[in-house]
Amino acid sequence: MSIDLAIIWAVIIGFGVIMYVIMDGFDLGLGILYPFAPDEESRDVMMNSVAPVWDGNETWLVLGGAGLLGAFPLVYSVFLPALYIGVFLMLAGLIFRGISFEFRFKSHKNRRWWNRAFFLGSAIAAFAQGAVVGAYIQGFTVEDFRYAGGALDWLTPFTVLTGVGLMAGYALLGATWLIMKSEGHVQQWAYTITPKLLIAVLAVFAIVSIWTPLVSPEVYSRWLDQFRLIWVFPVLALLCSGMVYRSVKRQNEGLPFVMALGIFLFTYLGLIASKWPVIVPPNYTIWDASSAPESQLFLLIGFLFVIPIVLAYTAWTYWIFRGKVKVGEGYHH
Repeated sequence: MSIDLAIIWAVIIGFGVIMYVIMDGFDLGLGILYPFAPDEESRDVMMNSVAPVWDGNETWLVLGGAGLLGAFPLVYSVFLPALYIGVFLMLAGLIFRGISFEFRFKSHKNRRWWNRAFFLGSAIAAFAQGAVVGAYIQGFTVEDFRYAGGALDWLTPFTVLTGVGLMAGYALLGATWLIMKSEGHVQQWAYTITPKLLIAVLAVFAIVSIWTPLVSPEVYSRWLDQFRLIWVFPVLALLCSGMVYRSVKRQNEGLPFVMALGIFLFTYLGLIASKWPVIVPPNYTIWDASSAPESQLFLLIGFLFVIPIVLAYTAWTYWIFRGKVKVGEGYHH
């Protein structure tokens, strides 16, 4: 039996994308929550909680992007012209945030400006990522394997909603991460805001679920044809939402974050199930978009070495910095 390299690469890139969303999501979320923190001590705790891990989290973005270029070049030739502005905004936001991350620790006179820069960079990057997801759901105008639409076709009311929705989702991840990593008044503040953020996420989730079939007829038919299979994912996401609310009310420390990750995971799997095997909506599959099998195999050999190293490094980093962050002291075990 021959091995289908296109499916293997689709799984690898899908894994890279969800790893990035989960791992960079909570530190982008902390940036979005930054202006609403009760005091400067809380902001120190928020930033110190992700300082050892935030730049490593973005490894998955590079990994997924490089794999996409090598394995599915058609995706690049369509997505980049269609989403130039959205991708530029995302990268600009990530760069802005990275700079403010480093400078805030060293600057005293201009610290409030770096606080604002950290918030703006995080918010712009999160919004742009959500808008890109929305653009993927609504599809692209493709003729002869080339993008045939305008530079701003991706920006619609639907993509604005998905952008705002991802900002709320990341903020929820950030709040639940803070519950797990902080103590005292900082933790109590995180407990207070988490249910409000959960309500915002569920509201957007409901609107997007109703709107998506109207934006994408393919998704509409898929949801009706394979009713039992696909609807498992939104049901599981809702169960995770209920567990977030319940665990916060019980003042549980670790469970809210794990369940918030579950919301993202099942929503993501639902999106994949709605589109599979289409990779360039509305009608180009992973096999249409694939590079030559020789190219995919050559790249796969390299990735099989790199991915375990990245996973091991990531696990080791999170294990080393597994304790709580104390005000004015940083991590302690």
